[in-house]
Amino acid sequence: MSQSTVRAIVTDIEGTTTDINFVHNVLFPYAYAKLPDFLCENAEAPAVAEQLDAVRRDMQDPEATLEAVIATLLHWIDTDQKVTPLKALQGMVWADGYQRGDFTGHLYADVAPALRQWQAEGKALYVYSSGSVQAQKLLFGYSDEGDLTPLFSGYFDTHIGHKREAAAYQRIVEALDLPAESVLFLSDVVEELDAAQQAGMQTLQLVREGTQAGTRHPCVTRFDEIHL
Repeated sequence: MSQSTVRAIVTDIEGTTTDINFVHNVLFPYAYAKLPDFLCENAEAPAVAEQLDAVRRDMQDPEATLEAVIATLLHWIDTDQKVTPLKALQGMVWADGYQRGDFTGHLYADVAPALRQWQAEGKALYVYSSGSVQAQKLLFGYSDEGDLTPLFSGYFDTHIGHKREAAAYQRIVEALDLPAESVLFLSDVVEELDAAQQAGMQTLQLVREGTQAGTRHPCVTRFDEIHL
């Protein structure tokens, strides 16, 4: 890694800043349990109705009943599908949970100090996650370390492209208006790092507990091992 040239850092969330178990053992079950009632109560709200119509398009059934849409959404959660309208609806349910204080956004202890240091050093910080931008802002806004959203300059989700495709990272570079080689991408997933590298970004793999270290990218186990 050419550390002196890093001007922006783009970080993944799940398995990188946040224990994958928080997502799978807290957030997903909460959305699974709350989503049916939430949709029944809010189906007519414009933001919700827009996403329900998007689900129907994905189902290729524009006349699908609300019950059929809910069944499809629960199936997508069961099978961990990265479907954009599902992520948006999950974000709405999680917003309710965060605001109620049902949980806070998990961060590894080494994350917040590093983010604060990098931002103080003038590095622009961004998030790129398969979770919706809303869900990203909620996790960092209601995090274990308080509201960290002021540290970030922007957020990206699957609207910009899928995380294992180089084109998504090319679009991020264009949005940042920086040379690709001055952008560092952090993730625990080798295929995502491969795609970012193909787009010209610098890469680092976070090898947290349960993550298999790859051989194609430099590896660290904690954010405080990253020296910029």
